[in-house]
Amino acid sequence: MSDSKRARDAPPIESSVTPLIASLTFTGRIITQALSRIAIEGAIDEIPSVGPVIIASNHTSNLDVMVIGSWLTPRLGRRIHWLGKKEVFDWPIVGWAAARGGVHPVDRGAADVEAFRLASRILDEGNILFVFPEGTRSQDGALQVGHDGVASLAMRTGAPIVPLGISGSNRVWPKGQNIPRPGGHVTVRVGPPFLPADLLPPGTDRRAAKTLVTSLIMERIAALLPPSQRGVYGQAASANANASASPTAGSATSPDPNQPPASPEP
Repeated sequence: MSDSKRARDAPPIESSVTPLIASLTFTGRIITQALSRIAIEGAIDEIPSVGPVIIASNHTSNLDVMVIGSWLTPRLGRRIHWLGKKEVFDWPIVGWAAARGGVHPVDRGAADVEAFRLASRILDEGNILFVFPEGTRSQDGALQVGHDGVASLAMRTGAPIVPLGISGSNRVWPKGQNIPRPGGHVTVRVGPPFLPADLLPPGTDRRAAKTLVTSLIMERIAALLPPSQRGVYGQAASANANASASPTAGSATSPDPNQPPASPEP
């Protein structure tokens, strides 16, 4: 079956903020406030209120998904869609909530193309897709090299990208720790949306474009983070903390040009 026929035969993706999602986000805000002081800053009001949007963030903690989902959803008034490993749906309560809260199961053992098709469909239907370009949580909180899947997705769908930096969550719930340790501050800083195609040099071939766009995404995320969390993109982010870097500046090589959009990792 062709991709276009598969998309036509599939039921529309639910895009509304249901009463259940509103309840889950409200509960999430209570829980996260009990764990840490939460601050949401930046260009939140610039995130489009309609049409496809890719929100791309760094990832250092299990707390990231809860903070972002529960605090951004009511501010945007739109459902946020995520790709999550299918094993999450087997967990009691969590799986039930994920299936009704905008999380879409992905089989990590299956072909990457299936995840890419699902992500493309979410955007083609005019929804918000949240992704972690690093593909996994950072061990030390510093930004890792991004994969090219998000860049490919943005170029394929024409969706604007909203960079987001979350800092402090790794101190509340570090990778490898089973439970969080309350205290400190968690800050979510939102950067202005941008269209990668507008910033690519004329005549850039597709492979080079993916690498340049990936670097551009990661540099803009890094610019929203404190210097200690900018990792491999620290030099480029420091040179342009206002996220106006050229797509050719500070480029980093992505390890896997066929990597699909990353999913939240518990």
